[in-house]
Amino acid sequence: MSKSTATFTCTSCGAAHKKWQGRCEGCGAWNSIIEEAPLSAGPKALAGRGRSITLTDLATEEAPPPRAGSGIAELDRVLGGGLVPASAILVGGDPGIGKSTLLLQAAASFARRGLPVMYISGEEAAAQVRMRAQRLGLTDAPVQLGAETNLRDILTTLDATRPALAIIDSIQTMWLDTVESAPGSVSQVRAACHELVTFAKKRGVAVILVGHVTKDGQIAGPRVVEHMVDTVLYFEGERGHQFRILRAVKNRFGPADEIGVFEMTGDGLAEVTNPSALFLSDRDKPAPGSAVFAGIEGTRPVLTEIQALVAPSPLGTPRRTVVGLDSGRLSTILAVLEARCGIPFTGLDVFLNVAGGLRVNEPAADLAVAAALLSAREDVAIPPDMVLFGEISLSGALRPVGQTENRLKEASKLGFSQAVAPARSKTGDGAGMQVREMADLTAFVGEMFGAG
Repeated sequence: MSKSTATFTCTSCGAAHKKWQGRCEGCGAWNSIIEEAPLSAGPKALAGRGRSITLTDLATEEAPPPRAGSGIAELDRVLGGGLVPASAILVGGDPGIGKSTLLLQAAASFARRGLPVMYISGEEAAAQVRMRAQRLGLTDAPVQLGAETNLRDILTTLDATRPALAIIDSIQTMWLDTVESAPGSVSQVRAACHELVTFAKKRGVAVILVGHVTKDGQIAGPRVVEHMVDTVLYFEGERGHQFRILRAVKNRFGPADEIGVFEMTGDGLAEVTNPSALFLSDRDKPAPGSAVFAGIEGTRPVLTEIQALVAPSPLGTPRRTVVGLDSGRLSTILAVLEARCGIPFTGLDVFLNVAGGLRVNEPAADLAVAAALLSAREDVAIPPDMVLFGEISLSGALRPVGQTENRLKEASKLGFSQAVAPARSKTGDGAGMQVREMADLTAFVGEMFGAG
């Protein structure tokens, strides 16, 4: 029998290496490679030692998992309808964005509805958490509060009390005495998350973990943590805006990319039931450089205003400043406008912004971005009762997008009467709106701005 040798695996991308090295060749991460010992006996020696598992077919029907509602509609929406027992949820966000405030409000709301809740803080003392609860008016909620970082003590307490929900704030502060490294290191975070997720599955306790983020906006620690948990939520927002977006990027019990919208007030986070109305500015006075995009966030149609400013540049290399959109997408749209429509932006500074602090990742925003840019460049205002959506291909053609009817219904509900959409879109009855279908960007430019 050949002697088993240890392997070295990158905790960031999972690439295997023959020996330890400081930098992973697969993803370029530093100090992410750890040693993993293989099975001592080998796979063949394990045959016959386990038990036979139960197999089913794909047609087998099972009852959906029971859910506990929090009473916070926006949070329940993002979770897929409520909290699932024995689920593991990871919540990440920038420092000071409101993660602890959101989870303390959620803990109090669950507890007031009869769910046993335990809140464990590893970053703040219990007195500091009580001060926040007093400021938010949550002191009457029957939440069990603790301040500890020793994971062994936390698991012992959870096993003894058996709450229905445990909130750990945060996973980077947890310390496991069986791992010889400092809290927050890759080994500690991975081991602590594994222990908490295993406990949640075995004891039927739902666990919410708070995760720090890096300067790139990704959750700090090994990427395997996001694979361990059932749901990954990001709490987003701009410091200068009062709106906060809770976005699901992974959810085994509901739709991904679902969003919940909150407003930061003096009394904590308040739900925003109609985000479209808040993300739109006053539309009575049309202004050049403004276009309304009818988008889809998860299962919810959301209307947002895209603002553009185009001005002569005093610099040799014009500036391209983007907030709330992908800068690479802006460069592509500018190139298509110049190559296919003959409209150059050479020597012009371009500033693009999504109003309200929302981040738009949908390709369907291409047409609204192009309209805002052309409106700012030509100093021609787009009608205030018009919405736009459509993906722009490199050939200049407008490609249809999904859920067209839902976009039009949301726009009609908010008082918009006309829309511009790609040709061959499934508009249905148009929700009572005047829908103008365009085959390509050249036709749109010629009809809207008299150029092309």
